[in-house]
Amino acid sequence: MMRDFRDAKLMAKELRAALAARGVDLGHGETLELVARQFGELDWNTLSAAIGAAPSDASMMVSEVIPILRIFDVGKAREFYEGFLGFKMNWEHRYSPALPLYAEIGRAGMKLHLSEHHGDASPGSTVFVWMTGLRAFHAELMEKRYGYSRPGLETTEYGALLVEVPDPFGNRIRFNERI
Repeated sequence: MMRDFRDAKLMAKELRAALAARGVDLGHGETLELVARQFGELDWNTLSAAIGAAPSDASMMVSEVIPILRIFDVGKAREFYEGFLGFKMNWEHRYSPALPLYAEIGRAGMKLHLSEHHGDASPGSTVFVWMTGLRAFHAELMEKRYGYSRPGLETTEYGALLVEVPDPFGNRIRFNERI
């Protein structure tokens, strides 16, 4: 059975028993602190607060989140998202040929919806992405010599590499890789 942070007290109890069987004597508080660190928290109090804030409805599960970005020019959007960033068009929809585009693009498991429809999204949005292979992706972008963007590769204060790419419509995508 896969455990999660809501099982932390039970995990600490089982850890303490397993260590005791090997002759390592730790107090219950010490094992709670070890379990908290395994979940990326600084201490038991922080994890305990997260457990208390967890939804009680264990049946809820989000399967996918897809940001919608506002675009104003389909040609510029294709040039940027397909030509520069390397996304592929998954599908596109218009209620009629003269009406605004709504489309889905994707690359390496990431999906974005692009919309010309007023009210679907606000220009100037930011999408934050965790990924792997950021250095190779950055090198790929630099090789393309796209005239409107030359994104840098930065190290952040939160322990990640970052490549921030603004699109032609004022939106930004922050590609991050944990160091």
